[in-house]
Amino acid sequence: MREVDPKSTSRAPAFELWMNAPMPMVTLMKTLDVTALLRLSRKRGYQFNMLLCWCIGKTAAGMEDFYLLPVGDKLMRYDRLAVNTVVATREGGIATCDIPVSDNLEQFDRDYRTLTGQVRESGESYELGEDYMVIGTSALAGYEIDGAVNIYAGCYNNPFLIWGRYRKKWLRATLPVSFQFHHTQLDGVPAAEFLERLQREINQL
Repeated sequence: MREVDPKSTSRAPAFELWMNAPMPMVTLMKTLDVTALLRLSRKRGYQFNMLLCWCIGKTAAGMEDFYLLPVGDKLMRYDRLAVNTVVATREGGIATCDIPVSDNLEQFDRDYRTLTGQVRESGESYELGEDYMVIGTSALAGYEIDGAVNIYAGCYNNPFLIWGRYRKKWLRATLPVSFQFHHTQLDGVPAAEFLERLQREINQL
């Protein structure tokens, strides 16, 4: 992670406009076709949530905007990405876990199982540190929700995706997803493009 001059990046106008805005977060909602994820999960024994997190990380890794993030009053550039997931602990609480983004599904699956298992047993959150731009996720898998708008605390500007339980109809499965992002990091068009690319990444499975 290193500080960059906003004027040297494509986000210079957005930095000027939105860094001091009282509510700089934007939320887009999209219903994804997750049939391919569900089929692969059942065929290979992968966790559905892991597969979706992998697709999110892989999609974000192909877009330059995800490597820039406003932190405090600065714009920071990252070389690595991670996906964060919420884990139910053995004691009945919750904790969070960072998983490094990998282009390799098997590697990501190993990291996902190992790290979330560690968090589940210890009850303590696992963070990779400041070298990673972290994409937050939260799965309310037990409930059907149409969308969610997350809180904005002013200290966590990272992109965040929330989803509930997928819905089955005939031979297809769909999943409404909410995507929140800081307007300094992303404009509406690349954010919508991210969701389109995420759908294509899912379809390729």
